[in-house]
Amino acid sequence: MEIDGEKILQRKTSQYTNLDEVFMVKNEVYKGQQYSQIYYARLHMLRTLIHSLLPHWKPHIPVRTILGLEQGKDCILVGTVYKHMKLKPCVLDEYSKERSVIPLVKPHNFMHPDDHLVLEDESGRVKLDGTTLLPSAYVTGIVAAFLGKETGAGSFFVQDILDAGLPPQIQKPLKLGGDKYVVFVSGLCVGNSTSNPLQFQLLVDHITGHLGDEMEQRIAAEIVHVVIAGNSLEFAREQFNGQNLGSKDQSKLAEPFQELDIFLTQIAAGVSLDIMPGPNDPANFSLPQQPLNRCLFPGSSVYNTFRSCTNPHSFELDGIRFLGTSGQNIDDLEKYSEAKDKLEFVERTLRWRHLAPTAPNTLGCYPFTDRDPFVLESCPHVYFVGNQDVYESRLLKGSEGQMARIVTIPKFCETGVAVVLNLRNLECHTLSFGTEFSL
Repeated sequence: MEIDGEKILQRKTSQYTNLDEVFMVKNEVYKGQQYSQIYYARLHMLRTLIHSLLPHWKPHIPVRTILGLEQGKDCILVGTVYKHMKLKPCVLDEYSKERSVIPLVKPHNFMHPDDHLVLEDESGRVKLDGTTLLPSAYVTGIVAAFLGKETGAGSFFVQDILDAGLPPQIQKPLKLGGDKYVVFVSGLCVGNSTSNPLQFQLLVDHITGHLGDEMEQRIAAEIVHVVIAGNSLEFAREQFNGQNLGSKDQSKLAEPFQELDIFLTQIAAGVSLDIMPGPNDPANFSLPQQPLNRCLFPGSSVYNTFRSCTNPHSFELDGIRFLGTSGQNIDDLEKYSEAKDKLEFVERTLRWRHLAPTAPNTLGCYPFTDRDPFVLESCPHVYFVGNQDVYESRLLKGSEGQMARIVTIPKFCETGVAVVLNLRNLECHTLSFGTEFSL
């Protein structure tokens, strides 16, 4: 488009569908609800699915309950894994240690060589043994099938394991036209003394097309969506210490909200924008975190391009399905199991068909009574995890032709890095914004 001989770039658009309904909590009730109910719902959903896979895995091996085990005979058990961990924190122990004069050193990981796995179903529990079984790769809450035999010592010797595997995937659109980009950023930490407003402003200027030469502005015009994956705000809690705030402190508390809203208003004025809550944001602690209140963003929320979303968050852009979290599910897996990198943790949640298997054992979640919203019924084309230390990306392939791009998004306030994904081919690259200058 040209106006008075000057070229005007037209921003591309995409068809957006929000799929967060499954993560919305309506009519919250806590009284009388037990966390055992979400485990029952999870076991029922995933066991039914795994039973449908058994004829293709081990067609001639009988399936037993734990109570129906026969010593020395091969069989298959399907149940929920419990991981007995020697170093797992206990709230009473933590309290007694905090009362002591010895300073606490909190470990990054609670793994121990003596950890072992237990399998349970409605009929009972049995300890799992075997050379093929690696407790370090598993956590409490997984539902899987185990082939083996009862040894007579009160344990089940495991010979092979079947996970639920990647869920079915909707067909990816065959043709999406030209390039269209989605920008992911997390860990803005507005309000933190270490955050750099200039870095965020540079990112905003790039997205809105106010930065760079004509080529960069052409690329910016192809950005159709922005996702902010948690921890947008951070407060110096020690300054307030839970006391009644004076008028000056109250205005100081509002400053991060105002600053963030100014940035988001610039983005929402021209680009579709989703913002997810994170562990440091003013939202409920337990998963699924509900959308941040729109009244926190008086400037940006007036635009119909602005959407306050849940964590986890699911949506579609031009038929490409996205699923993401602000990082709590993967960070918790890292505490209670081991992997070669963060992407392996991300991949495991897809292969287990469960976004947050450690909830509610070590990860807070709402006590659902009739369903488990974290069970994956559809495989996303893009699965992103925010607030990680570094950017990593890999294309994951399933046994039934599923293709999923898994991505970890680094903390922007520490790295100055955002992630860009091309809708056309699901390829990723990073944008890095530095503000240090040398003479």
